[in-house]
Amino acid sequence: MAVLLKRLLHLRRPPEALGRPLGRREASLGTHAGPAVRVRFAPSPTGFLHLGGLRTALYNYIFAKKHGGSFILRLEDTDQTRLVPGAADNIEDMLEWAGIPPDESPRRGGPAGPYLQSQRLALYAQATEALLKSGAAYPCFCSPQRLELLKREALRNRQTPRYDNRCRSLSEAQVAQKLAKDPKPPIRFHLEGEAPAFQDLVYGWNRHEVATVEGDPVILKSDGFPTYHLACVVDDHHMGISHVLRGSEWLVSTSKHLLLYQALGWQPPRFAHLPLLLNRDGSKLSKRQGDIFLEHFAAAGFLPDALLDIITSCGSGFAENQMGRTLPELITQFDLTRVTCHSALLDLEKLPGFNRLHLRRLVSDKTQRRQLVGKLQALVEEAFGSQLQDRDVLDAAYVERIILLRQGHICHLQDLVSPAHSYLWTRPAVSRAQLGAVSEKVDVIAKRVLGLLEGPGMSLTQDMLNGELKKLSEGLEGTKHSNVMKLLRVALSGQLQGPPVAEMMLSLGPKEVRERIQKVLSS
Repeated sequence: MAVLLKRLLHLRRPPEALGRPLGRREASLGTHAGPAVRVRFAPSPTGFLHLGGLRTALYNYIFAKKHGGSFILRLEDTDQTRLVPGAADNIEDMLEWAGIPPDESPRRGGPAGPYLQSQRLALYAQATEALLKSGAAYPCFCSPQRLELLKREALRNRQTPRYDNRCRSLSEAQVAQKLAKDPKPPIRFHLEGEAPAFQDLVYGWNRHEVATVEGDPVILKSDGFPTYHLACVVDDHHMGISHVLRGSEWLVSTSKHLLLYQALGWQPPRFAHLPLLLNRDGSKLSKRQGDIFLEHFAAAGFLPDALLDIITSCGSGFAENQMGRTLPELITQFDLTRVTCHSALLDLEKLPGFNRLHLRRLVSDKTQRRQLVGKLQALVEEAFGSQLQDRDVLDAAYVERIILLRQGHICHLQDLVSPAHSYLWTRPAVSRAQLGAVSEKVDVIAKRVLGLLEGPGMSLTQDMLNGELKKLSEGLEGTKHSNVMKLLRVALSGQLQGPPVAEMMLSLGPKEVRERIQKVLSS
């Protein structure tokens, strides 16, 4: 960098010579030539993927797929001091888990790679060289101590801290003298003139006069790594990004980025800034909330489609807000012009309901149901293992029956291996004394139920069982139907609460029900 700076000293021109138009300029950001839509999700691997990041990625993905374009994952890892081990892999893993894998990424590669900013330093150096040549950038020799003093003084005066652009006015001789002592200074971008107005696809016409409220920003640090402002402009240009869909927190910075595009002579992409995803009470989602990371939801048994559904139904971009949309439906129905400026309020207490809905949809599909059977078999094996007295409970037909019967009553597949459902997989230890505390007519009730199950060729249904159990209770003088149901529930599950007894019997099957009742009678 030092050699470059010395070579460029005689080429430095005043900013007025850059050919920037004076006065007001209304700039409508047109689409790049050609039909290709290319969007990018560009998180920093300083943490694992969370719901806010997922929403930004999803809107990029469905916009790209709706227009037959490409969805690119680019990792902005230029702040090497804040990188979290495993975060880069986690981001791509979770995008794949969510069903929105990138078309191009660090893992998949692609024609515009590399997709890690730390591997693109030569491009940033080239752009910086062009800006130095044109006089749009300059080296800064201010010490960290001086910058800190400027910050403290501004805060003391209740002003927004900003750089005072001191090094902007250094002469060639002064720059040369300072380069001899500090050959790798950071480079600042010269903010000047009116920032161009731009039409954001969500927020409409915008213009932020950054030169009047900010100091010249650092675009290349002394270690050769770029700051966000330079890196995103250079990468979006070289990757052919047509539309930038990103969080609204970057709206104010867009004018600064447009000045960089202008100084480099590049056509900018179109911008659409997405409103924030907030908690139900309007507070900001925080990475310190451990339960907003996708890993948490995946481990808890939430389905990807349920997460995609809830983060879109609480926001905008669709003709109407509804629950139950699948990813193909999100792609078909998405309309960027319907995204509003209002923040989306996320109520995670509703997520179990979304998950139940999408779980039932999977159950209704034979292929998906077979996959659920395999997952539940693995969960049963993991949860109970050696406790399984009869490994026939792992039979696919039995597991499928349980899923079909319980589908409307559970929010997660994991619910079926909770203590409340343990009776489905292991036989409870129930004593005759426990049943006697419920009703004195244990033997009579048990024998009548056994008789009910011994009918030749009987095809059991829940309605039929309910009717027969009602008749059974009516034939027992002085015994309430509720007590009969309570006794049978304890005998079959060892629990005082649970699903309807008829459903329990249907789940377990005649053979298992007989064995459990006979076991109690013989105890």
